[in-house]
Amino acid sequence: MTQTLPPSLSIALWCNGSADEAARFYTRVFRDASIMEQMPGFTTILNIHGFQLSLINGDDRYVPNQSISCILNFDPLLFGGEAQARAYLDELYEKLSGGGVLMELGEYPFSPRYAWVRDHFGMTWQLMLTNPEGDPRPFIIPSFMFGGKNHGNTEEATNGWISIFDDARRGTLYHYPEGAPFGSDAVMFTDFNLQGTWLAAADSGAFHDFTFTPGVSVVVSCRDQEEIDRYWERLSAVPEAEHCGWCADRWGVSWQVVPHNITELMADEATRQKILQMGKIDLSQL
Repeated sequence: MTQTLPPSLSIALWCNGSADEAARFYTRVFRDASIMEQMPGFTTILNIHGFQLSLINGDDRYVPNQSISCILNFDPLLFGGEAQARAYLDELYEKLSGGGVLMELGEYPFSPRYAWVRDHFGMTWQLMLTNPEGDPRPFIIPSFMFGGKNHGNTEEATNGWISIFDDARRGTLYHYPEGAPFGSDAVMFTDFNLQGTWLAAADSGAFHDFTFTPGVSVVVSCRDQEEIDRYWERLSAVPEAEHCGWCADRWGVSWQVVPHNITELMADEATRQKILQMGKIDLSQL
């Protein structure tokens, strides 16, 4: 059957031999979560409140960090009121903070209830009670933090990504105020939509030396070889990062540019071995 859906975006977490365990954890912790596809010992694709998260059963070579996190948008309109949204936020704070707390649960200038936590699989989550009068956004929003050598590149990078995808637009854009230590050109917050998926980005509000790693990557699910070729050409900027459908852009963000049926293809041992030897995936060779 011919695939007619447009290319879609999702997020993938590199797990150190723990993808199956992580799948059980996330489907237990979130109220609305299920397994969409699974190759035990290799990869699992989850649906969490309508958001797709892939879990890759890797090794210890890649470590996730907070450069790419997921904002959990506790909009009272999504949960039947503020009391219910607060209760679910507090519930997930307890369950998702097994790997540590990056910002304590409390009131902040941008949210009456917020926390930033790391679970014991390395994924970081920003739990935020939001204003129901704002523009509607989904519950889970992947967020890119530009720090270290990438600090100050948020606007350039997000403009670049918006130009790459056919169905893309910016939502909000806020710069740091005049007099801020990072300069008024730095982005305090922006969100944007690529192929129907909302994402967010910001220049870090603190100086640090870590940046993007393949520990958390962006998956571009393509309909055919033409789309694979087009997005690969536009995204790949680091030749040494090109392997089995993975590439890195000029800011170091890792992208998986793969066919929509990649899980089915990887289930076949002979096909999987061919893909593992490729840089860009060539469907004609499978």
